[in-house]
Amino acid sequence: MKKNDKIMVAGKRKTAVAKALIMAGEGKVVINKIPYENLGGFKKLMIQEPIEIAKNKLGNFKININVSVTGGGQQSQIEAARLAIAKAIVKFTNSDKLKREYLEYDKSLLVADTRRKEACKPGDSKARAKRQKSFR
Repeated sequence: MKKNDKIMVAGKRKTAVAKALIMAGEGKVVINKIPYENLGGFKKLMIQEPIEIAKNKLGNFKININVSVTGGGQQSQIEAARLAIAKAIVKFTNSDKLKREYLEYDKSLLVADTRRKEACKPGDSKARAKRQKSFR
């Protein structure tokens, strides 16, 4: 990639959508204008996974990633951001080794989970279990 190249990649989880803008830089990762190091507990660790794998495989990590996430809950937003970051790094580096490493470690780093809430059935307020009848 050239020095001035910028790549935009999207990641989705349930109703959360994350858009990652990746470019050459100092190695800063920002999610909704907050450095990922400031996230708490498991959220920070989940975001850190694709970054640490990239650091181990590529050696130098001179990439800036700016992620904006909308919709969904907190956990879905983190998972969408994680997916967008991993996809962006693979696309930016064009590395097959890194792609294989991500897939070996966790397939959900590169492949979106397409499960959604099931629609309610006609005449009922729920998707599956039907109301019990008191007669018969």
